[in-house]
Amino acid sequence: MPTFKQFRLPDAGEGLTEAEILKWYVKPGDLVVVNQTIVEIETAKAAVELPSPFAGAITELLVPEGATVDVGTPIVTVDVDPDGAPGVPAQAQAAEDLVPSPPADEAVEPGLIGSPAPGGRTAVLVGYGPRSVVAKRRARKGSSPAPVATVHPEPEPEPVPEPPAPREPVRSNGSGQVAVLAKPPVRKLARDLGVDLATVNGSGRGGVITRADIETAAQSTGQPAAEPVAAPAAAVWDGTREQRIPIKGVRKHTAAAMVSSAFTAPHVTEWMTVDMTETMRLRDRVAAMPDFVGIKVSPLLFVARALLLAVRRHPMINSAWDEQAQEIVVKEYVNLGIAAATPRGLVVPNIKDAARLSVRELAEAIKGLTDTARAGKTTPADMSGGTITITNVGVFGVDGGTPILNPGETAILALGSVREMPWVVDGQLAVRQVTQLSLSFDHRIVDGQLGSQFLADLAAMLADPSLALAWG
Repeated sequence: MPTFKQFRLPDAGEGLTEAEILKWYVKPGDLVVVNQTIVEIETAKAAVELPSPFAGAITELLVPEGATVDVGTPIVTVDVDPDGAPGVPAQAQAAEDLVPSPPADEAVEPGLIGSPAPGGRTAVLVGYGPRSVVAKRRARKGSSPAPVATVHPEPEPEPVPEPPAPREPVRSNGSGQVAVLAKPPVRKLARDLGVDLATVNGSGRGGVITRADIETAAQSTGQPAAEPVAAPAAAVWDGTREQRIPIKGVRKHTAAAMVSSAFTAPHVTEWMTVDMTETMRLRDRVAAMPDFVGIKVSPLLFVARALLLAVRRHPMINSAWDEQAQEIVVKEYVNLGIAAATPRGLVVPNIKDAARLSVRELAEAIKGLTDTARAGKTTPADMSGGTITITNVGVFGVDGGTPILNPGETAILALGSVREMPWVVDGQLAVRQVTQLSLSFDHRIVDGQLGSQFLADLAAMLADPSLALAWG
C-alpha cells in the first residue's frame, strides 16, 4: 500500500517566515532520491534550492510556481513506498551512502534532521545543521526506511496508479538499473550544461559524480561552462499603459529593511572629495605584479583596504546599537559588506573577518562575492552578520549619494566614480584622478567628530597610499 509523506516548507534562512516557489525540478510520477534537488525557492534574502528529505515517487505538487507560502506549509507529497513492498526503495538504497543517519537505537541529538536545532527551530533539511554522528548504512533487512524529516500524519488517500519509469538518470550495473550518485549542486550543474548524468563516470568516493566530472564532460561535448543568470520578476500589463511588478522576495525584504533603517537610526551623511591619483598609479603597479596575474585589481579594492585600516583606528564606527539591551556592541572583527545590484534587487553579502585577509585575498573575496550575487546564488548566511558596508555607485558613473545604513550596522560608505578633473597641486592647476566619498552613519553612536575623523583618515590613505603602510 502506498505510504504518503508531505514535505513542508522549511526555514531556509535565519527566522524567515515565507518564500516564493520559483521553479519545480520534478513533476508528479517522478522518482526521487534523498538529497535530490526538487525545487528552487526565493526567500526574503536569496534564492535557495531545496533537497528532498524522502526517497520515493512524487505524487502531487501542492504549491504552483510563483506562489508565496508560509514556512511550515506542505509543498509536495511523496509516496515513500511506491511499490507497496517493505524495505528501502532501490533508489533510496543507492543514495544511502550520501546521507548520514544515527543508529536506530540511539536518540536523535539536537540539530539533526527532525530534531530541535539551535535557536528553537527544527532541522528539516538534509545536510542542514551540525552533524554529530558518524555516517552509517541503514539496516536493509526486516526494517522500514527511517524518515529523515519531521512529518505530520495525514489521512490516507486513495491508492494511486503505479508511477512511470524514473526520470532520474540510471545506468546498468549488470544486474539491473541503479541510480546515478550525485549531490544536488552537481545535478543542477549537469542540467545547466546539458550533460546526461547517466553517461558520466564518477571519480568521487563510491562512484559519486563530482563537479569536475561534469565540467570535463561538458568540455568534451563543446558545452559552455557558464551559470545562467536569474531573470527578474515578470511584469504584468493591465491594459492601462501602466506596468505592475509584484513586490516580493529580495526586493520586498530590501524595501522593508531600508524603511526601517531610515526611520530607526538617525542618519548623518558627510562628503569628501579625494585626489586618487597616487592610488590609481599604485593600482596599475599592483596589477602588473606576478602575484596578481588574473586578479581584478579595482579602485574598490584599495578603498576597502583603506576602510579596514580606518576601522582599526576608529573601532566605534564598526559597532551596533542594541535597543533591547540598551548597549552599544563594538565588533572586534569586520564583516565587510559589498552592496551588489542583481536581477532580483539589491543584496549586501559580506566578507567574513575581512581585516585578516591580504590584499590579494581581499581582491579574490570581492570578486567571488559579487560574481555569486549577480548570478543569484548568494546564500542567506553570506548576507547575515555584516558590520560595515561599501556601496560602489561609481561603477554606474555616479559621483556620490546619501546611502542608507544596512540594518544593524552603524556606517556605510558610498564610493563615487573616479574621474579626471582639474585640481590644484602645489599651487598649480593640474589634471588629477578625483572621486567623492559619502559616509552615512548612525548619529546615536557616531558623533560628528568621530565620523569626520574616520572619513578624513580614509581619504588621506587614498590620497597618499604610503600612510596605509605607516598605519597598518
